[in-house]
Amino acid sequence: MAANGSGGMHDALLDNSFAGTDELVSDWYIYETMEPAVPQDDMFSSRIPDCNPTVSPRLYHICMAPVSLAVLVGLSLLVKRRRLHWNCWNGVPGLLSPANFLEEEGNRGLVAAVFGILFSSLCVLVLDRDPLPLIAHSSQSTREYWKILALLYYPAFYYPLIACATVRHRVSYLVGCLLSWCHCVVHIWQKVDCPQSPKIYRYYSTLSYIPIILCLVLLSLWYPALLIRSFTGQEETLDKEVTGRGYYKKYLKAVLSKHPRKGSSAKIEENLLSRVQTYLRSYIYVPEEGFQIPLKLVLSITTAVLAVYQVALLLLVAVVPTIQIVRAGMTKDIVILLVQFGLVPSESPAVPGDMEKELNTVKYYLWSLEVCYICSLVLCCLLTCAMLLRTLVMHRNNLKALYQGAVLDVFYKAHILRPSRQAIVCWMSFAAFQTAFACLGLLIQQVIFFICTVGFTFLFIIPLQSGTNTHLFKIIQNMWPFWLTLVVAVIVQNLAAHYQFLEQHPLRKELTNRRALYIVTYLLFPINVLVGVLAGVWRMVISGLYNAVHFSQLDISLLNRSVETFDPGYHTYCHYLKIEVSQSHPVMKAFCLLLLQLARPEGPPGLRASNVEEGIQLMQPKKAPPSRARFKQSRARWWLAYTLLNNPSLTACRKTALSDPTANGAQLSPPKP
Repeated sequence: MAANGSGGMHDALLDNSFAGTDELVSDWYIYETMEPAVPQDDMFSSRIPDCNPTVSPRLYHICMAPVSLAVLVGLSLLVKRRRLHWNCWNGVPGLLSPANFLEEEGNRGLVAAVFGILFSSLCVLVLDRDPLPLIAHSSQSTREYWKILALLYYPAFYYPLIACATVRHRVSYLVGCLLSWCHCVVHIWQKVDCPQSPKIYRYYSTLSYIPIILCLVLLSLWYPALLIRSFTGQEETLDKEVTGRGYYKKYLKAVLSKHPRKGSSAKIEENLLSRVQTYLRSYIYVPEEGFQIPLKLVLSITTAVLAVYQVALLLLVAVVPTIQIVRAGMTKDIVILLVQFGLVPSESPAVPGDMEKELNTVKYYLWSLEVCYICSLVLCCLLTCAMLLRTLVMHRNNLKALYQGAVLDVFYKAHILRPSRQAIVCWMSFAAFQTAFACLGLLIQQVIFFICTVGFTFLFIIPLQSGTNTHLFKIIQNMWPFWLTLVVAVIVQNLAAHYQFLEQHPLRKELTNRRALYIVTYLLFPINVLVGVLAGVWRMVISGLYNAVHFSQLDISLLNRSVETFDPGYHTYCHYLKIEVSQSHPVMKAFCLLLLQLARPEGPPGLRASNVEEGIQLMQPKKAPPSRARFKQSRARWWLAYTLLNNPSLTACRKTALSDPTANGAQLSPPKP
């Protein structure tokens, strides 16, 4: 019975302990605070109910997808029937080209806007519960398959927005106006109906759609401008036939009319301020007369800037509201736990008192953490954008050098600038790589700079502000003889090298006191090992920071020159330059246009060689007399041979494009009576 009595008492104690545990759990619950700082509805985004707009995304895509398909079919019938296979129903239909990426003129802003819409849609579908709008309430097991299908659906869905501009027809411009207006109105309507959503943050959905809406607004203004321009007759017939002709003429004029700079022989010493200004100007892209960056570069920079915005927005709304929730829900019970672990300083950690001061200290720490996160994010965005602007400057310098044939000024070793299988693949993926590298570069920079700012704030600023000594200050204070020894050793070596071991002559410098040099080298070896450890840490830090900051730049390699081919970003950039220079060289294009114009002297007055031989008129102001026709014929043939030798891709097109014998410089004999 005694045993039973003791067992009953033991059960009673267990029941009482469980009851006490329930009370303890209720007291230690993180969100159960007696005096909440803000209402609960404002702290938790899960309180926001799901919003169903008047025009749901599923209904919008169900209606617009068939319309986009019908527009593509109609434009294909309109264009291809006029240009291919006249003997087969006056031509056959085919898929329209989205844009001529190797030409330097055209609707560059329109193409960039469509690519911006496409990339922003990709950012939205990655985090969406229903990545494919046509399929609602997709399960977790099939969601990844729908994401893969959505990667192919969105380019096809927005294809008419970019194809309507390549047709260069009034009907296509009108269709582009209607499509852009419909897309723009629906997206704005959806966000006005449902500005808040429970996904990540209440306003994240609206903020992530801002680039899409801005690009659609740009398209809604661009297509009406093109339509009005087509009715006013400002589009010249020649510009429709040969895209980029105006740019090639301007580039050729700029190259041939350049004069040597006056006073270039006199070297002017620059002061520190002018050097800083020159260095800062190297990060600012200023357009030059007669030169345009290629369309692929415009697309890559546009999507990279949008990537910076989307990633920065995601990093901001995913962390900052959470820190605010933790700071608002901080209670004294949690502060007691932090004090016991030694994470928060307290005057009497063994005997918890009011804890009001410690609670304010914890909230101040969390606020400092939030400030560090936001400051590091802003710094990372500024650095990434600065690197992208620097990339534009480097792109222009490299292209101009390759146009002039200075291959070794761009590449480490000589390269043959001609197309290849690998070069074509790299050219196609260049803009996508630039966008992806900008995303990853921003993420890496944010992690590194956030750790650095937090360490600097909590190890230096807060202790100095509060007047307390941290462990770091104690270590530095206790090790000051060691640090002083290293500093003195470095200073002594530099002074000895300058005054004792180096004999300076007017034209040369020689080693002296070699015996003393050997003795000092031996004696300072242990100290130099410790100095080398610090130098190694500094090398690791500076190399990590340099690679993180320049990660988004594809025009430089983060590896050594001997292994730079293992850098996929730089490898892609080098092959991209090969395609651009070999296929879009402005001088080569201008010369080809000249040959095409010489091949058709019977054309309209705007196409006659006497009116449009810009480069030849600049180089040869006086018209050659008729007696020198043979010399003119030989010169034209030499030009043709030189062009075909440096551009082998033109050989296959020579018989079709230059079928007229006058293109080779031959003179047609008059018809016999």
